[in-house]
Amino acid sequence: MWKIVSFILLFHCLTSDVLAKDKYFRQKELKWSVRMANTILERSDSLIYYVDRNPKWAYDVALLGMAIDKLGNYDKKYSSYMEDWVNHFVQADGTVTDYKLSEYNLDRIFPGRNVITVYKRNPDPRYKIAIDNFILQLRTHPKTQSGGYWHKQIYPWQMWLDGIFMGSTFMAQYAKEFNAPEWFDTACKQTEMIYDKTLDQKSGLLMHAWDESHSQKWCDPLTGKSLYPWSRAMGWYILAIEDILQYLPEKHSDRAALITILQKSCDALLKVRDTKTGLWFQVLNNGGREGNYIEGSGSAMYTYAFARGVHNGYLDKKYLSIANKSFDAIIRELITVDRKGRLTMHNICGGCGLGGNPYRDGSYEYYTNEKRVDNDTKGVAPFIMAALELNR
Repeated sequence: MWKIVSFILLFHCLTSDVLAKDKYFRQKELKWSVRMANTILERSDSLIYYVDRNPKWAYDVALLGMAIDKLGNYDKKYSSYMEDWVNHFVQADGTVTDYKLSEYNLDRIFPGRNVITVYKRNPDPRYKIAIDNFILQLRTHPKTQSGGYWHKQIYPWQMWLDGIFMGSTFMAQYAKEFNAPEWFDTACKQTEMIYDKTLDQKSGLLMHAWDESHSQKWCDPLTGKSLYPWSRAMGWYILAIEDILQYLPEKHSDRAALITILQKSCDALLKVRDTKTGLWFQVLNNGGREGNYIEGSGSAMYTYAFARGVHNGYLDKKYLSIANKSFDAIIRELITVDRKGRLTMHNICGGCGLGGNPYRDGSYEYYTNEKRVDNDTKGVAPFIMAALELNR
């Protein structure tokens, strides 16, 4: 009897192993974008619960939905993954669960871009009501004396690079889809202003944020700039420029200025690219310093931006070769594949902010010691987009 049981168990193990290997090799035949998207869907069949069981109207989950939605032409299930998330939050009367205009938080604007996308496919009035409420926030959002949007109401007088991706890309998409050209002007103004406020003239890199009041402990008291160029913050910024250019009219007066800023920023990033791995450090200008590490989200964002910039004529053709080499490096340095073919992306910074409670002082030690999260939305989303842009 025990021989029969042993045989059955052995047969089961061998069969499972064969099936796992078969699935692994079938996955290997797919594009990296599809492989990562399939990994995401397998780990959570609903984007609503991808991060945790308490769904949030959050920019990072929205970004992941946006990235996976780009595979919608390959299979409708990928678009449904994003659309179901939007429909969970946007109610029949146009209100959005977990969104409060009175918070005046630019991070809460970004998911509205997916609402615009869904509305263009299905013009249900509830989506337009939600979209108009995001515009109402932007019309009344607090600003610095120089006209820059505060990142959040709880961070008075502060502009963060992140905010351009969160707010200004929505403005540009809205302007294009709803024939509201004044929002092109606002998006461009915000993008150019923060460049001037955060630019380190010597390196060409951008510091994470700027405090107009010069009162925050994290800033230089003379300039108001934060002290370090954080990898993902510059990633948000150059992605934002390319998103804005996607919608901006060819003859818009600010178009050339945005392209020049993009080119200068990418040139600066090349100078701090790690010569050993071909990727970028968490604190961009401190490569090799103890505690610093190759960070996944920024590296994926730059790879995507470089390829997209070449394809759209914004960047020199050399950047396409660099993007392909950087993508190879991401696979080599940051991606592991399990026996079922599922991907894990490592060394993604979970999040970095400034100020708040407990207070984040923007020091080198702060940036390098924040938690790293495998398969964090902010890393896998740009990885998918980079893979798609490079057709890898």
